Amino acid sequence: MRSPLHPIHAMLLAGTVPLFLGVLLSDITYSLSYEVQWKNFASWLIVGGLLFTGLALLWAVVDGLRADLPSDARRWLYPLLLLATFVVGFVNALVHAKDGWSSMPAGTVLSVIALILAAA
Repeated sequence: MRSPLHPIHAMLLAGTVPLFLGVLLSDITYSLSYEVQWKNFASWLIVGGLLFTGLALLWAVVDGLRADLPSDARRWLYPLLLLATFVVGFVNALVHAKDGWSSMPAGTVLSVIALILAAA
């Protein structure tokens, strides 16, 4: 039987979803208004999402290595999902670092993928 998440780990994990949701909403607003500040706001939200995801990933890896349970593939599914979220978020940060409209529509697509991975 799995033990419940530590409250701090749960807070880190729960912080990723609204941050990546904010990125997606900022990208949609930028595509509708052409106001560059929305793209800048999305870039900062990505940094926050990467921070929360990275800390949750670190916690999950340490927790997985300390577990007394026999090693199975399911135990590493959760850290791999967090790793995929972090990698997609990092690539999204690089895409959002482009100048102005050149980050669209790739930035929005990556934001959708990052949000789906964070929610999973």
